[in-house]
Amino acid sequence: MKAISVQHVHKRYGELHVLRGLTLEISKGECVILLGANGCGKSTLMRCLNGLAPHDQGDITIFGQPLNHLSKAKLRQLRRKVGVVFQQFNLVQNVSVFQNVLYGAMGQQRFGLLSSLACFASNDLRERAMASLERVGLAHKAHADCRELSGGQQQRVAIARTLMQDAEIIIADEPVASLDPKAGKEIMDLLLDVVAERQLTVLCTLHQLELAQQYGDRIVGMKAGQIVLDSPRTDVALATMQQLYQGDVRVDQTSAPATDTTAIPSIR
Repeated sequence: MKAISVQHVHKRYGELHVLRGLTLEISKGECVILLGANGCGKSTLMRCLNGLAPHDQGDITIFGQPLNHLSKAKLRQLRRKVGVVFQQFNLVQNVSVFQNVLYGAMGQQRFGLLSSLACFASNDLRERAMASLERVGLAHKAHADCRELSGGQQQRVAIARTLMQDAEIIIADEPVASLDPKAGKEIMDLLLDVVAERQLTVLCTLHQLELAQQYGDRIVGMKAGQIVLDSPRTDVALATMQQLYQGDVRVDQTSAPATDTTAIPSIR
């Protein structure tokens, strides 16, 4: 089954044509690393995928359900299956780590926010929150305020919050951009380990090409609102990835140095 299917999608903001007939498919359980320079349309694509920005033309389906034909109620239900890990963590800084993780279950509860407050949460929710914190190695920080944590620890809390959501798809928007290299690798290791354990589908944007060489099943590259590179990670040369951040719109095999024996990916 295709977890995500994007077919000939266009998105405009006034006269700015951001997504230009973009097509992308991601299978259930697959991890795709999305690369591209700032302004190429990556963030817009991610907003379209979780329903935050309606697309103008084309079709987007999540587990076979077309986003542009769902009622608001059905769209809310579908969005519960899509967890987002942000670059800036999006935590409530002046409340506890435990409470931030509980917020991840808000969309599942009959009374929403009220049911996810620590003072009203059920024993089941509280146990799940502690188990999520244990999984990311922060159970001992449950009662600390998030503002007391390092950047790497805060991103671990954000991952634990996503685990509470019971999402089936993880959209990670530059999850290590705010971290130093050591913390960034630790977060990527943790995120991909959790994904493998739960057999989740992942679309993760990165700018760190050295990390892109190590993680995921496929490398997808964007330029000017289109997919110009889509190939298994092990087939993509570093020089090919670097071309995504240069001026030419099209990536081709001339990007690979003559001494590089890595196969050149197919280009779309």
